[in-house]
Amino acid sequence: MLKCRTVWRKLAPLARASSTVCRQNARRAGLNNGRLPACVPAAQMSTAPAGGGRENQLYILLVGATCVGGAIYAYQTVKGDSQRYQDRIDEISSRPVKKLGEEPAVTQSEPPAAVPKAAPSPEGPSLPAPDAEIPTPIETAEPPPADEPAVEASLEVAAAPPAALIVEEEPPAAEPAEPQPGVVAEADEPAIEASPEEAAEPPVVEPEPSPPTEPAPAELAEPLAESEPPAAESAAAEPVEPQPGVVAEGDASAASHKASSHTPYLLIGGGTASFAAARSIRARDPGARVLIVTDESVPPYMRPPLSKELWFSDDPSVTETLRFKQWNGKERSIYFQPPSFYINAEELESAENGGVAVLTGRKVVHMDVRGNKIKLDDDTEISYDKCLIATGGVPRNLQVLERAGEEVMKRTTLFRKVEDFKSLDKVSRNVKSITIIGGGFLGSELACALGRRSTESDLEVIQMYPEKGNMGKVLPEYLSNWTTEKVKKEGVKIISEALVKSVVSKDDKLEIQLKDGRLVKTDHIVAAVGLEPNVDLAKSAGLEVDSDFGGFRVNAELQARANIWVAGDAACFYDIRLGRRRVEHHDHAVVSGRLAGENMTGANKPYWHQSMFWSDLGPDVGYEAIGIVDSSLPTVGVFAKATAKDTPKAATEESGTGIRSESETEHTASSPVASSAPSPTDVQHKDEYGKGVIFYLRDKVVVGIILWNVFNRMPIARKIIKDGEEHTDLNEVAKLFNIHDD
Repeated sequence: MLKCRTVWRKLAPLARASSTVCRQNARRAGLNNGRLPACVPAAQMSTAPAGGGRENQLYILLVGATCVGGAIYAYQTVKGDSQRYQDRIDEISSRPVKKLGEEPAVTQSEPPAAVPKAAPSPEGPSLPAPDAEIPTPIETAEPPPADEPAVEASLEVAAAPPAALIVEEEPPAAEPAEPQPGVVAEADEPAIEASPEEAAEPPVVEPEPSPPTEPAPAELAEPLAESEPPAAESAAAEPVEPQPGVVAEGDASAASHKASSHTPYLLIGGGTASFAAARSIRARDPGARVLIVTDESVPPYMRPPLSKELWFSDDPSVTETLRFKQWNGKERSIYFQPPSFYINAEELESAENGGVAVLTGRKVVHMDVRGNKIKLDDDTEISYDKCLIATGGVPRNLQVLERAGEEVMKRTTLFRKVEDFKSLDKVSRNVKSITIIGGGFLGSELACALGRRSTESDLEVIQMYPEKGNMGKVLPEYLSNWTTEKVKKEGVKIISEALVKSVVSKDDKLEIQLKDGRLVKTDHIVAAVGLEPNVDLAKSAGLEVDSDFGGFRVNAELQARANIWVAGDAACFYDIRLGRRRVEHHDHAVVSGRLAGENMTGANKPYWHQSMFWSDLGPDVGYEAIGIVDSSLPTVGVFAKATAKDTPKAATEESGTGIRSESETEHTASSPVASSAPSPTDVQHKDEYGKGVIFYLRDKVVVGIILWNVFNRMPIARKIIKDGEEHTDLNEVAKLFNIHDD
């Protein structure tokens, strides 16, 4: 009607003009003939003489066309609205509610009636399913915050398949209460400043506490996890011991190759960020159903030990058990949780209390962001309400290796996953020479690890890189040279300033031709030359990829779209202090995954965390770093003489954990006590780099810090970068780290 009225207003002047023209024509005709026609006073547009008939016909045509067009438009609009309404009703009616109603018939006779009250399990609660499960989708979106802590402790236990074991241990009322402090801290954190993010780092760390009692939520919570997990670990050592072995061998209960057609929370990627997000979602929404889709054959695990502690294990079956001793002597598994923690992906939709399921061996090949669904490599489609992309990255390769042919690639390892560790471990026991290309963190760690092994066998370990020294892109030149000598003492042959020209397979050897004419013969090559963010889904999903740093561009809340978040290595975020960045470290994966999980449940928190990373060259030399650490920046180093306590081994013994980011506490950051010792003379100690602090400057402001054999002081470094102040005397700033105390 509005359109018709508008058209009429535009045509009204034309109508009046046409009538006037008709009367004037008639009057002129009368004057010319000497008489006035009787019909003139009654002249109308529709009955006017021939002089004005054309305009009348045009007017009638326009008005008629407008009326018909308006009617057609109104009809189509009403019809389209009706169709969309009907489609929405059909979609809602076809959702899991129908399937849930059919499930009780399958599981009704399995559990005893008394079991659900003690500890709900995926099977036990199915008797009252018709009444209990129908509102579950609503609860997923609106979790009752008041009941979060108490429910989290019991509901996540309910996700574990062996319900009988859980019921036996649950009756004591004190058991479920233990995990509550961790859950409360995790759900009630006010902001992502120093303490919250540091608190988030423990999640990845203590996966071994007993699955039945599930104290693990504290790992993603407050710093109290530092002292609690060791106690829980020793108390529950006996029941937990055999489970990680099962995970490493077959993952029968954790692995699944089929899933339901819809999940409220979908996590793409099976790494640290996904696991941290899953725990965070469950902490805030105890009834949440979370599905993790990974192309690996195992559930989520931590990657740092693959290039560190696992290589120093004395257990010949370490590749099967994937258990290792930390520098402090405590043993643990690389898996965050045993198989009993997860529920079967096929049962996720019918689980009354929700849970976390892992769909292994499946890759997401297409993402429909408008339809809120994904497509797997087996053509399975899964719809979702909210999605996290945590696809991580893929190892970068050298073009000369890719062009060298299939035979060379068969004898080349791109180190990243559990399978790569197992493969390289086997190779190192059967060949006489291994060459590592790359002088960064991964290359130097593997060189030291394999160098140790070479002292026990006839293995020759060679490390080559284009820089002058180890980690030359990160460390100042003097410290890089010192590190190179340290790596040589581990039994590694160093070839610096080496640019690979070609690689060929000849006489059962790989011949590496360098651009300066040098020739290196080896049996196997390990390429450790960086990581490329996995953004394969960007094209189908229509998501923006950063042209400078790579990765999916996200906002301050790690959102790429309205219901899509990105975390971990694949996220390119904006740092309010250091600008847009993309970080490829364990700590960042933990904290960004945890924050993304909170925001997926409605927290709306910004990502302000300054993530740290660490690297160990064996149990005696290690460092922690934060911010932008680039050797091209001006640096100021302050060093002191090291003691027996200044080693990674001693640091883990003191903190009780092997993942050093776990030992950070807000107390350390908020109340630093400066050392009273006299200031040192900068880096004038010749080759005396036992321990110290290296400051990286940009426009006279500290933008990066490396703590060299100085541990458990990262919150202080984080605060210095956050303040963004210009310091006239960095020797005084170094006193905050107490590097001169014995």
